[in-house]
Amino acid sequence: MKLSHLMIAMLAVAGAGSAMAAADTYNLDPTHTFPSFEADHMGMSVWRGKFNKTKGTVTLDRAAKSGTLDLVIEADSIDFGLDAMNTHAKKADMFNVEKFPQITYKSNKLKFTGDQLTQVDGELTLLGVTKPVTLKVDKFKCIMHPRYKREVCGADATAQFKRDDFGLTFGLPAFSPEVKLAIQVEAIKAD
Repeated sequence: MKLSHLMIAMLAVAGAGSAMAAADTYNLDPTHTFPSFEADHMGMSVWRGKFNKTKGTVTLDRAAKSGTLDLVIEADSIDFGLDAMNTHAKKADMFNVEKFPQITYKSNKLKFTGDQLTQVDGELTLLGVTKPVTLKVDKFKCIMHPRYKREVCGADATAQFKRDDFGLTFGLPAFSPEVKLAIQVEAIKAD
């Protein structure tokens, strides 16, 4: 009788261990991950920019349809394609990169429709202010990468938020407070 209880307990522990091990970790590929943004300029044109340096991790448990995302953006890597604008964007009245060198996005709420990742509910921290921002995942795919010989997952995600909610008020109202965010991301499965 005691032996059977011991075996049941061992099986339960083994089952719990295998469930915990179901999540895979992926490291963001900084050469394939570029958050970009756009905002309307006086109704005449749309200004676009991107950040050139990102890092982070993703965990995926596809069986449980859950995971996490931890993205770190180096604020001084901002790139409008215009040196004068890049220099100004780093100053205290915009991204204030000296005081706030990183922009972060963190989530533990990945949503799936069937096997497809479709939404990420997380928190964006910009200029020291943290607010909820939901990413809509427009594309998601994982493949065995021919060069890396490991699984690589990629996604395209979009979101909208008001930059003045984070204290980024420079140029209002000429530059719209509404910002469209797009993130192309690829992540390589960790060893």
